[in-house]
Amino acid sequence: MNSTHSIDTPWGMSVFGAASVDASPDLARLRVAITQTRPQAGEAFEVTRTGVNQIREVLRGHRVPDAAVSTSRLNLESSWSYRGNDREFLGYECTASFVIELRELEDLETVLVDVVEAGANQVDGVEFDVSTKKELRAQARVGAVAAAREKAALYAEAAGVRLGPVVHITDVDSEQLQNRYRGHGRGSGGGSGDGDLAPGQITVSAGVLLGFSLIEG
Repeated sequence: MNSTHSIDTPWGMSVFGAASVDASPDLARLRVAITQTRPQAGEAFEVTRTGVNQIREVLRGHRVPDAAVSTSRLNLESSWSYRGNDREFLGYECTASFVIELRELEDLETVLVDVVEAGANQVDGVEFDVSTKKELRAQARVGAVAAAREKAALYAEAAGVRLGPVVHITDVDSEQLQNRYRGHGRGSGGGSGDGDLAPGQITVSAGVLLGFSLIEG
Protein backbone atom coordinates (compact mmCIF):
# COMPACT_ATOMS: atom_id res chain seq x y z
CA MET A 1 0.00 0.00 0.00
CA ASN A 2 1.23 3.52 -0.78
CA SER A 3 2.61 5.18 2.35
CA THR A 4 0.48 8.27 1.75
CA HIS A 5 -2.65 6.13 2.23
CA SER A 6 -1.67 4.51 5.52
CA ILE A 7 -1.05 5.60 9.11
CA ASP A 8 1.94 3.81 10.60
CA THR A 9 1.37 5.02 14.17
CA PRO A 10 -2.27 6.05 14.80
CA TRP A 11 -2.49 8.63 17.56
CA GLY A 12 -5.19 11.21 16.75
CA MET A 13 -5.76 13.92 14.18
CA SER A 14 -3.39 16.43 12.57
CA VAL A 15 -4.81 19.38 10.60
CA PHE A 16 -3.41 22.46 8.89
CA GLY A 17 -4.93 25.92 9.24
CA ALA A 18 -4.01 29.25 7.61
CA ALA A 19 -5.20 32.83 7.73
CA SER A 20 -4.13 36.22 6.43
CA VAL A 21 -4.68 39.86 7.33
CA ASP A 22 -4.57 42.75 4.85
CA ALA A 23 -3.32 46.26 5.58
CA SER A 24 -2.42 49.34 3.57
CA PRO A 25 1.35 49.94 3.42
CA ASP A 26 2.59 52.80 5.57
CA LEU A 27 6.28 52.77 4.65
CA ALA A 28 8.50 52.14 1.64
CA ARG A 29 12.13 51.06 1.35
CA LEU A 30 13.98 52.51 -1.61
CA ARG A 31 17.06 50.61 -2.74
CA VAL A 32 19.36 52.85 -4.76
CA ALA A 33 23.05 52.97 -5.55
CA ILE A 34 25.79 55.21 -6.92
CA THR A 35 28.31 53.61 -9.26
CA GLN A 36 31.30 55.64 -10.48
CA THR A 37 34.35 54.53 -12.49
CA ARG A 38 37.61 56.49 -12.39
CA PRO A 39 41.24 55.75 -13.42
CA GLN A 40 42.45 55.83 -9.81
CA ALA A 41 40.90 54.03 -6.85
CA GLY A 42 41.09 57.10 -4.60
CA GLU A 43 39.38 59.21 -7.23
CA ALA A 44 36.58 56.66 -7.58
CA PHE A 45 36.06 56.70 -3.80
CA GLU A 46 36.09 60.51 -3.69
CA VAL A 47 33.51 61.06 -6.43
CA THR A 48 31.28 58.38 -4.93
CA ARG A 49 31.59 59.95 -1.48
CA THR A 50 30.56 63.29 -2.95
CA GLY A 51 27.46 61.68 -4.45
CA VAL A 52 26.63 60.03 -1.13
CA ASN A 53 26.78 63.39 0.65
CA GLN A 54 24.58 65.01 -2.00
CA ILE A 55 21.97 62.30 -1.61
CA ARG A 56 21.96 62.67 2.17
CA GLU A 57 21.45 66.42 1.84
CA VAL A 58 18.52 65.86 -0.52
CA LEU A 59 16.94 63.42 1.91
CA ARG A 60 17.36 65.84 4.81
CA GLY A 61 15.56 68.41 2.67
CA HIS A 62 12.66 65.95 2.50
CA ARG A 63 12.76 65.55 6.31
CA VAL A 64 14.06 61.98 6.06
CA PRO A 65 16.18 61.40 9.21
CA ASP A 66 19.72 60.06 8.87
CA ALA A 67 18.69 57.01 10.91
CA ALA A 68 16.31 56.05 8.09
CA VAL A 69 19.19 55.84 5.58
CA SER A 70 21.55 52.88 5.78
CA THR A 71 24.49 51.92 3.59
CA SER A 72 23.94 48.31 2.60
CA ARG A 73 27.04 47.86 0.43
CA LEU A 74 30.31 49.64 -0.39
CA ASN A 75 32.37 47.97 -3.08
CA LEU A 76 35.49 48.78 -5.12
CA GLU A 77 36.67 46.63 -8.00
CA SER A 78 38.58 46.80 -11.26
CA SER A 79 36.48 47.42 -14.36
CA TRP A 80 37.40 45.88 -17.72
CA SER A 81 36.07 45.97 -21.25
CA TYR A 82 36.31 42.70 -23.22
CA ARG A 83 36.56 42.36 -27.00
CA GLY A 84 37.26 38.81 -28.11
CA ASN A 85 40.46 37.70 -26.40
CA ASP A 86 41.50 41.26 -25.62
CA ARG A 87 40.58 43.26 -22.56
CA GLU A 88 40.97 46.92 -21.74
CA PHE A 89 41.30 48.34 -18.24
CA LEU A 90 38.63 51.01 -17.73
CA GLY A 91 39.48 52.00 -14.20
CA TYR A 92 38.20 51.35 -10.70
CA GLU A 93 34.47 51.05 -10.15
CA CYS A 94 33.17 52.16 -6.76
CA THR A 95 29.58 51.38 -5.74
CA ALA A 96 27.71 52.63 -2.68
CA SER A 97 24.25 51.15 -2.12
CA PHE A 98 21.58 52.60 0.14
CA VAL A 99 18.33 51.52 1.72
CA ILE A 100 16.09 54.52 2.41
CA GLU A 101 13.06 54.03 4.63
CA LEU A 102 10.34 56.49 3.75
CA ARG A 103 7.30 57.04 5.97
CA GLU A 104 5.60 59.70 3.86
CA LEU A 105 4.41 57.61 0.91
CA GLU A 106 2.91 60.60 -0.87
CA ASP A 107 6.49 61.92 -1.27
CA LEU A 108 7.82 58.70 -2.78
CA GLU A 109 7.94 59.79 -6.43
CA THR A 110 9.44 63.20 -5.63
CA VAL A 111 12.08 61.72 -3.34
CA LEU A 112 13.05 59.10 -5.89
CA VAL A 113 13.43 61.68 -8.68
CA ASP A 114 15.47 63.99 -6.47
CA VAL A 115 17.75 61.17 -5.30
CA VAL A 116 18.46 60.20 -8.91
CA GLU A 117 19.17 63.82 -9.83
CA ALA A 118 21.54 64.04 -6.85
CA GLY A 119 23.70 61.22 -8.21
CA ALA A 120 22.05 57.85 -7.71
CA ASN A 121 22.40 56.13 -11.07
CA GLN A 122 20.93 52.76 -10.10
CA VAL A 123 17.48 52.02 -8.66
CA ASP A 124 17.30 48.43 -7.43
CA GLY A 125 13.66 48.56 -6.39
CA VAL A 126 10.99 49.87 -4.04
CA GLU A 127 9.61 47.59 -1.33
CA PHE A 128 6.38 48.47 0.46
CA ASP A 129 5.73 47.30 4.01
CA VAL A 130 3.70 47.93 7.16
CA SER A 131 5.16 49.06 10.46
CA THR A 132 2.63 46.95 12.42
CA LYS A 133 3.58 43.63 10.84
CA LYS A 134 4.21 42.01 14.23
CA GLU A 135 0.68 42.79 15.38
CA LEU A 136 -0.81 41.72 12.04
CA ARG A 137 1.11 38.44 12.20
CA ALA A 138 -0.35 37.80 15.66
CA GLN A 139 -3.87 38.33 14.30
CA ALA A 140 -3.16 35.96 11.40
CA ARG A 141 -1.85 33.28 13.78
CA VAL A 142 -5.02 33.47 15.89
CA GLY A 143 -7.04 33.10 12.70
CA ALA A 144 -4.93 30.14 11.58
CA VAL A 145 -5.63 28.31 14.85
CA ALA A 146 -9.35 29.00 14.46
CA ALA A 147 -9.27 27.66 10.91
CA ALA A 148 -7.48 24.50 12.01
CA ARG A 149 -9.98 23.93 14.84
CA GLU A 150 -12.91 24.39 12.46
CA LYS A 151 -11.47 21.87 10.03
CA ALA A 152 -10.72 19.36 12.82
CA ALA A 153 -14.26 19.66 14.20
CA LEU A 154 -15.69 18.92 10.77
CA TYR A 155 -13.52 15.82 10.35
CA ALA A 156 -14.35 14.61 13.85
CA GLU A 157 -18.09 15.00 13.30
CA ALA A 158 -17.92 13.16 9.99
CA ALA A 159 -15.92 10.33 11.61
CA GLY A 160 -18.25 10.00 14.58
CA VAL A 161 -15.70 10.99 17.23
CA ARG A 162 -15.11 13.99 19.49
CA LEU A 163 -12.06 16.19 19.63
CA GLY A 164 -9.84 15.84 22.65
CA PRO A 165 -7.18 18.33 23.82
CA VAL A 166 -4.58 19.78 21.49
CA VAL A 167 -1.45 17.68 21.97
CA HIS A 168 0.85 19.19 19.34
CA ILE A 169 1.34 22.61 17.72
CA THR A 170 3.75 23.31 14.83
CA ASP A 171 4.20 26.80 13.44
CA VAL A 172 4.43 26.94 9.65
CA ASP A 173 6.99 29.46 8.40
CA SER A 174 5.45 32.23 6.30
CA GLU A 175 7.75 31.45 3.35
CA GLN A 176 6.68 27.81 3.44
CA LEU A 177 3.08 28.97 3.67
CA GLN A 178 3.46 31.14 0.59
CA ASN A 179 5.11 28.44 -1.49
CA ARG A 180 3.33 25.27 -0.35
CA TYR A 181 -0.04 26.09 1.18
CA ARG A 182 -1.73 28.59 -1.12
CA GLY A 183 -5.49 28.45 -0.91
CA HIS A 184 -5.79 26.63 2.45
CA GLY A 185 -7.66 28.02 5.40
CA ARG A 186 -9.24 31.45 5.36
CA GLY A 187 -8.15 35.04 5.42
CA SER A 188 -9.44 38.55 5.68
CA GLY A 189 -8.30 39.64 2.26
CA GLY A 190 -7.31 38.64 -1.23
CA GLY A 191 -3.50 38.48 -0.93
CA SER A 192 -1.59 35.25 -1.38
CA GLY A 193 1.27 35.39 1.07
CA ASP A 194 3.58 37.30 3.35
CA GLY A 195 4.88 40.42 1.71
CA ASP A 196 2.78 40.10 -1.46
CA LEU A 197 1.62 43.49 -2.71
CA ALA A 198 -1.87 43.78 -4.15
CA PRO A 199 -2.84 47.32 -5.25
CA GLY A 200 -2.80 49.34 -2.05
CA GLN A 201 -2.37 46.46 0.37
CA ILE A 202 0.09 44.14 2.07
CA THR A 203 -1.02 40.63 3.04
CA VAL A 204 0.47 39.07 6.17
CA SER A 205 -0.15 35.33 6.50
CA ALA A 206 0.33 32.62 9.11
CA GLY A 207 -0.10 28.87 9.20
CA VAL A 208 -0.20 26.21 11.88
CA LEU A 209 -0.39 22.43 12.24
CA LEU A 210 -2.50 21.29 15.19
CA GLY A 211 -2.57 17.77 16.58
CA PHE A 212 -5.69 16.69 18.49
CA SER A 213 -6.34 13.61 20.56
CA LEU A 214 -9.64 11.87 19.78
CA ILE A 215 -12.43 10.64 22.04
CA GLU A 216 -14.96 8.04 20.98
CA GLY A 217 -18.35 9.59 20.34
